[in-house]
Amino acid sequence: MVSAGVFVGLIVGDSSNDPITFNTNLKGYPDRPGWLRYIQRTPHSDGVLYGSPTAEHVGKPTIIEITAYNKRTFETARHNLVINIMSTEEFPLPYQAEFFIKNMNVEEMLASEVLGDFLGAVKNVWQPERLNAINITSALDRGGRVPLPINDLKEGVYVMVGADVQFSSCLREVETPQNQLRCSQEMEPVISCDKKFRAQFHIDWCKISLVDITKVVAVHSNRPDPGTGVLPDIGEYNPPSESLKSRDYFTDFLITLAVPSAVALVLFIILAYSMCCRREGVEKRNMQTPDIQLVHHSSIQKSTKELRSMSKNREIAWPLSTLPVFHPVSGEVVPPLHPDNYETTSMPLMQTQTNLQNQIQIPQQQSSGKWYS
Repeated sequence: MVSAGVFVGLIVGDSSNDPITFNTNLKGYPDRPGWLRYIQRTPHSDGVLYGSPTAEHVGKPTIIEITAYNKRTFETARHNLVINIMSTEEFPLPYQAEFFIKNMNVEEMLASEVLGDFLGAVKNVWQPERLNAINITSALDRGGRVPLPINDLKEGVYVMVGADVQFSSCLREVETPQNQLRCSQEMEPVISCDKKFRAQFHIDWCKISLVDITKVVAVHSNRPDPGTGVLPDIGEYNPPSESLKSRDYFTDFLITLAVPSAVALVLFIILAYSMCCRREGVEKRNMQTPDIQLVHHSSIQKSTKELRSMSKNREIAWPLSTLPVFHPVSGEVVPPLHPDNYETTSMPLMQTQTNLQNQIQIPQQQSSGKWYS
């Protein structure tokens, strides 16, 4: 029989060194109750059942079926563990504090001497009249990660204790602004009573939780009644008759395939007529275009071809692009003023430069400093 607090059960194999594993479940069900947990590290280690029943489990006997499997001899054994949960006047304790111990695993903390040492250290800094362990939880059950197998790292364990007096000043030090700032910067806070735990227990003071259940406002959620789980009687099930008429899918085929194909064909014909049969053609366009516009367009094309050919061969002489290549009125092509073999680089910019009668000579200066012309 246990009270509504922490329950610890140890499952021990035989004295031989055979690898033995255990399977635990609530009798008549495939799994354990929600408040009961089980852990076994290796087939050669003991299994541990632990949990914290609440007030709603009081008076309800719990039968746990334990099945042992011997992996060497393939033998099996079954045993029933009966747990009677009884109420106690010590619960609930109004002031509850939860500690996170970094250097302990849950099965190590559940040992009676280790748990007694921790409660003694807490009682020394809290000074309550009544102090009890309420809940013990592995850090893995709270979403923690499995530690690396180096330096004998531990997964950590959460231990909640309850007392009947207000929290001590030492426990309140973690709520100071200075320590809260250090915790936000991932630094260890300064706690005056940490030395009383440090010898055996490494406590993460940034994860400590202090709860006064007398000030907690109860939230009642309106849950619907779960019901009996049995569907209402709506009569017998009448399956459809086997003499069903076959359905003709030819109409559905026409609607889903033939109609879209016909619409696509009509659109294709309209597009082909617009693209092929409605073209005016180059001859019709030239007939409706004035001759002067065609000549201008032809001259532009010739100039463009000439520039492109010159860009390929830079050694070709610069063209007479400033001279007209067609008559501005009649549109007739005018031959260039100079033959093709004429050196265009020596050609004057103005045709009248060669006929100037009076050319001004630039005076030159003699060595004596006199000017002459």
